[in-house]
Amino acid sequence: MNIHVAKTAGFCFGVNRAVDIVNSLLDKGEKVCTLGPIIHNMEMVSELESRGCRAVDSVEDCPEDSTIVIRSHGVSREVMDRIESLSLNCVDATCPFVKKIHKIVTEAGEKNIPVLIAGNKDHPEIQGIIGHCSSNCYTFNNDEELSALTVNIPIEKNNEVFVVAQTTFSKKEWKKCLKTVKKVYTNAKIFDTICKATSERQKEADLISGNSDLMIVIGDRHSSNTAKLYDICKSRLENTYLIETAKELDKDLVSKSRSIGVTAGASTPARIIKEVLDTMSEEIKSSETVNETESFEEMLEESLKNMNTNERVKGTVISIAPNEVIVDVGRKQSGFIPVDELSNDPSVKPEDVVKVGDEVELLIMKTNDAEGTIMLSKRRVDAQKGWEELKALAESQEVLTGKVTNVVKGGVIVIYNDNRVFIPASQATASRDDSLEDLVGKEVQFKLIEASQRGRMKRIVGSIRAVIREQRAAQRATFWESCEVGKHYKGVVKSITNYGAFVDLGGVFGMIHISELSWTHIKNPSEVVSVGDEVDVYIKDINEETKKISLGYKDPDANPWEILRRDYPVDTVVDATIVGLTTFGAFANVIPGIDGLIHISQIANKRIEKPEDVLKVGEKVQAKIIAIDFEKKRVSLSIRALLPEEAPAPKALEPEEDEVVVASTETPVEAPAEEAEEKVEEVAEKVEEAKAEVETAAEE
Repeated sequence: MNIHVAKTAGFCFGVNRAVDIVNSLLDKGEKVCTLGPIIHNMEMVSELESRGCRAVDSVEDCPEDSTIVIRSHGVSREVMDRIESLSLNCVDATCPFVKKIHKIVTEAGEKNIPVLIAGNKDHPEIQGIIGHCSSNCYTFNNDEELSALTVNIPIEKNNEVFVVAQTTFSKKEWKKCLKTVKKVYTNAKIFDTICKATSERQKEADLISGNSDLMIVIGDRHSSNTAKLYDICKSRLENTYLIETAKELDKDLVSKSRSIGVTAGASTPARIIKEVLDTMSEEIKSSETVNETESFEEMLEESLKNMNTNERVKGTVISIAPNEVIVDVGRKQSGFIPVDELSNDPSVKPEDVVKVGDEVELLIMKTNDAEGTIMLSKRRVDAQKGWEELKALAESQEVLTGKVTNVVKGGVIVIYNDNRVFIPASQATASRDDSLEDLVGKEVQFKLIEASQRGRMKRIVGSIRAVIREQRAAQRATFWESCEVGKHYKGVVKSITNYGAFVDLGGVFGMIHISELSWTHIKNPSEVVSVGDEVDVYIKDINEETKKISLGYKDPDANPWEILRRDYPVDTVVDATIVGLTTFGAFANVIPGIDGLIHISQIANKRIEKPEDVLKVGEKVQAKIIAIDFEKKRVSLSIRALLPEEAPAPKALEPEEDEVVVASTETPVEAPAEEAEEKVEEVAEKVEEAKAEVETAAEE
């Protein structure tokens, strides 16, 4: 007798992940609820229920102190919103392949594009997909239903339409449907969302059933993928049977068959598959085998290798040393794990990875019978477990989080689920100028852009920059929706030029012109800000066409002209510093940012030829503010106003009435009224000339 067990039989990645999540939460002692049965297998659901996991029909049925787990089928956006509104603890175990479909139909909804969905409209996965699409959705379960839809639904033949499929949809039926879609809709965008594992499982089931006398399909009758496996096998071999447990196995059929094929749905635990095979063993133990040198037990063991490789063992940690961990694997030999086989992260200590008493799954690396030892690896098992997940995540383009462990030639290494992910230098940072060394030891977000395998060599490549770009795009969209002139932002200085500083406002860049950096004159922006500084800025101007943003940085309250208006009115005496000399006067700094003019006529209380005869640059003087023009930004100062008036020339004494006037050869001093008026006019003219010179100097 020959028994051929499908390599793809049993849990798929998504189901295995969901069950592991629930078991992990239960192991931690948490109360767990699943929104509907976690998988379509009542045996497994009952097993989890015995551990305390409760399946609920609605979000409202979940107790507040429980963690609700979303099963791999996923749920609608409305359900997720209800969970959030009720502030429930939630773990989303939606299969990454299903999440990919949610993303596609969400995009279609945003663009108001109709969606055609291949699958069972009553299946939870399809219900969840529909719940993420805000445009019109239409479902079909086969080519006949699709053909009927194309006649009845109001979609223009040349309009754009999205086409997706349930992850477990029949690959054979999908190909038929696509022919119809392409004939009817000239602008259809087709997404092949059938899970690769499902496709491979169906292909293998078709092949095995075509070469068997008896085909056994193991799985829950409510499982969509199990039902499709049964239909595929039944179409190839009439002698095909669907069973849920070993109890349903027809032993007479088994004993009469020479070649038996066995496959199982994605929701079928390995335990149930093994029970079925064990039952077969008991029934035909004494039967003659096709190969006389091979017993059924050996054949069964060989079949089981397809599901559980014999190179894996479970061991219990006995002791921990700096260079190795000793484990009991239930054999005569002593098991040990070298420290470099514990984890892919070389920086962790053994005690951070395992504890004494922990049960761990291990891979046998080498057996030394002479020394009675077995060398084992934990990291390789962990890496193998995570490999299927990585392949799925590479397709779903989920954002992942991992730790950068070291810089290597051409990039950095990130550890994710004990797998080493290579991030090329061109994909590691937002800018090529950023240092890779700064990433070491940090948690980073990234996407997988490749997960391939050639022989034993696995190539896992990721991109940090892809996530940064998406985040920047989202930030830009949010920014442009709300930005307006006058609005304040916190930003980071990213670069400096001779004419200004460029600031990252969160995905959008604005520029602070050099004139906006300081109220005082500066020669270079670096005198005020440095790259990496966090600055408070406000929008001065937005160019809608070019998307250029001009930023303000100077504090209006620090405007020196406002300070002057408030604290230095006309007639205020100030301590000024001479900063420049000209032919018509001297310029003096009143307060930082403002210089005033002391006209040559206001420097001394006597006539001077040149300002430098009295003043020098750097000299501190007291001066009086005699005029301020805020509109033209001019200040007039006077030193003379603070000096005593020059003593007038002595007057000639007039004789008393009884004195005798003696004649003199000199011309007598006279001050008739006419002469005094002439002098007043002369002085007035000089004052006007001085004012004109002051204005000319200020304009210059």
